Amino acid sequence: MTFDRAARSAGPNTILGVVLTAYLMILLDLSIVYTGMPEIGKTMNMSPVMQTWVQNAYLLCFGGFLLLSARLGDTFGRRRVLQIGVVLFTLASLVIGISQSPYELIAARAVQGLGASILAPSVLAIISTTFPEGSERTRALAWYSVVAGAGASLGLVLGGIFAGLLSWRIGFLVNIPIGIALIFAVARCIPENAPAKGRFDVIGAVGSTLGVGLLVYGLVNAAEAGWLDPVTLVTLAVSVVVLGFFLRHEGRVDVPVLPLRLLRSRERSAAYVARMLYVGSIVSFFFFGTQLMQRVLGYSALQAGLGFLPMTLVQFAAAMAIPRVTRTVGGVPMLTGALAFISVGLFWLANAGADASFWQLALPMAVIGIGNGGAMAPLTTSGVRGVDSRDQGAASGLVNVAHQLGGSIGLSVLIVVFATYADPRLTATAEMSHQISAVFVGAAVMNLLALALTLIFILPANRKIERSDGVADAVVSIE
Repeated sequence: MTFDRAARSAGPNTILGVVLTAYLMILLDLSIVYTGMPEIGKTMNMSPVMQTWVQNAYLLCFGGFLLLSARLGDTFGRRRVLQIGVVLFTLASLVIGISQSPYELIAARAVQGLGASILAPSVLAIISTTFPEGSERTRALAWYSVVAGAGASLGLVLGGIFAGLLSWRIGFLVNIPIGIALIFAVARCIPENAPAKGRFDVIGAVGSTLGVGLLVYGLVNAAEAGWLDPVTLVTLAVSVVVLGFFLRHEGRVDVPVLPLRLLRSRERSAAYVARMLYVGSIVSFFFFGTQLMQRVLGYSALQAGLGFLPMTLVQFAAAMAIPRVTRTVGGVPMLTGALAFISVGLFWLANAGADASFWQLALPMAVIGIGNGGAMAPLTTSGVRGVDSRDQGAASGLVNVAHQLGGSIGLSVLIVVFATYADPRLTATAEMSHQISAVFVGAAVMNLLALALTLIFILPANRKIERSDGVADAVVSIE
């Protein structure tokens, strides 16, 4: 790794603070839309279908460009690529905050998603190359997980507060001063890596972007129009063909966008799939939890945002307790407990009816918060463990692709569950409550599947590493 003069004085903790600030910025804007959407639609005079594209445009570009963006950092320098991501995200946030038409807003959200696709893998890659594998990296990833977990749920709270008391635009305009500060901080503090040798894989870049983009679009369309819709079927079929060609091509080039050697580890592969299941359940919980509070229980945007506060506070406390827990039981056993907590909380929340009190929501949400606070760190550690420095960007991109596709696939599948459990014999409110209960049961089952993968593949691999190294993987401190 090469260090330039401006970045030599920055210590690892300073670097960590800079990249985690960038990561928090994109997480807030990913979830702030959920509770702010009713006000966005009302202010911008948007139809329900157009409202979905405020989020879908972001998700499509975020997911579609992830593999390409991740490899750009390995090839052309992670600091340079991170700066581009910050600039794109900040400018798009400004346009969203002052937008006067729905099309302007949606286009800017797409650019914001592109910026996020650059930032997310760059952050994880910089953490992985800054901190050596072992206790130092796991400590940094513990902080990464604190931000990842708390940031998403905090966005739900802030979205409701901004939309209810001030304006939904504030949630995007607040990125401007943060982005400007980050541009200077990245230039001063983040060291540049030596570019990877070899020609850039142009065919792989196009194939990954087109294939993943079509897959995300097909999943988004399935959530709106159903799995048997012709557009859904054609888009998903074409995406499978393109991704098949992409994977075949990647095995033949010197510097692939996605090094297939990353998938040879059972632990890493299981961690990617488990992450998809876990994230799919949590994204669906956020989406349908908001629907439960606003459309079933009649909460305002402000009340719905505050409704997520018990979970947010408990989740932050759980994430801060990761060092003490891992010193006692280890990172992967903590993951099994976290997934079990999420499953129990979702099963419990599924029993909340159309007349549920605040505490009938708050208590199971707190249980979910405990699990959500402890799941992310060990999944991330397993996803990047044993990866060479030259592939850190690609591995980080793969972690984020699993994260992104998990959210899209999980939400699409559970929207089908939601539609399946429609019962016109019930009143509108009772019917929606019944459907959301079925969704929460489905989300709980997804976590049980992730738990099974953890027990079968990740836990044995972690024990093998502990025996060979003589130390527990996650004995760390974030103090």
